[in-house]
Amino acid sequence: MKYKDRIYGNFEITEPVILELINSSTLQRLRGIDQAGYFEPHFPGTTHSRFEHSVGVYLLLRKYGTPIEEQISGLIHDVSHSAFSHCIDYVLDAGSEKDHNHQDNVFDDYVRQSEIPGILKKYNFDLEYILDDNNFSLKEKDLPDLCADRIDYSLRTAVIFEKIKNKKYFIDNLAAENGKWIFKNFESAEKYAELFLKLNTDYYTGLPSAVMFRTVGDYLRYALLQGYISETDLYTTDKKVLAKIKPHIKTDSRLSLLFDRMNNKIGFRSDPKDYDGKVFCKSRVVNPFCWHNGEIKRVSEINSIWVDIIKQESKPKEYFLKFDK
Repeated sequence: MKYKDRIYGNFEITEPVILELINSSTLQRLRGIDQAGYFEPHFPGTTHSRFEHSVGVYLLLRKYGTPIEEQISGLIHDVSHSAFSHCIDYVLDAGSEKDHNHQDNVFDDYVRQSEIPGILKKYNFDLEYILDDNNFSLKEKDLPDLCADRIDYSLRTAVIFEKIKNKKYFIDNLAAENGKWIFKNFESAEKYAELFLKLNTDYYTGLPSAVMFRTVGDYLRYALLQGYISETDLYTTDKKVLAKIKPHIKTDSRLSLLFDRMNNKIGFRSDPKDYDGKVFCKSRVVNPFCWHNGEIKRVSEINSIWVDIIKQESKPKEYFLKFDK
């Protein structure tokens, strides 16, 4: 299978277990799920799928020579995402606005109920081992560390929004050593930390994202309460969920209003003194390791200004949304 990735370039994928996982209905469903949630109304032309990101994480891990088990773990890490990705954390009580953790909370059960266990068994891979993130330090790490997941989605966002001119710069300056992602020098590490900070400020926690999360969450929650959709429907695709709700828009004025808000057709502002509702956005910031004067250091150990940045940007962002109607 030939595969072209917008960051890593052209690849030939031949590993049977990877091919079967990629072609499974569980992975293919991710083609219909927006990586950011529902970005098109706010940032036209930037939509990209959870599938693209998932394969990207696999390719990154493969590029750095990780064991096949870690590559598999990276490939399937997002299969439990619902339609509209992290917007679900604003719909179902099992998720958290501040932590965006619904997908993680249901991941284990979701995978076990999919065809993934059967595929892994067919090729003699241990499901329990692959489901345990403790086995894969390059694939998954808590903030503010780097991990394959975090590296891929940040670089993918940066490329799509044209925030970097040389998309290979960071990959060329990054090494994987003893279970850690380490930049080869301080300059590249600091540039990456600065890039990630800008992405977080402008996109991941910016006002448009806060509006997206709140309005999509309100729309889907209302549709659930009215019985227009079920929770099962949320585990199809964005288009299928929207199509199932659409017939009710003409006859339900509240749903119509929520639809217009969700599609950025109604003005808004953030005003803590006069608002219709509050919303939190999970904030992300990184503090990469790098080689510096023969030692491995974090960016914050070399440039102390990052100590305060890490502390401040690790807190969820809160907005007070007021809509024109």
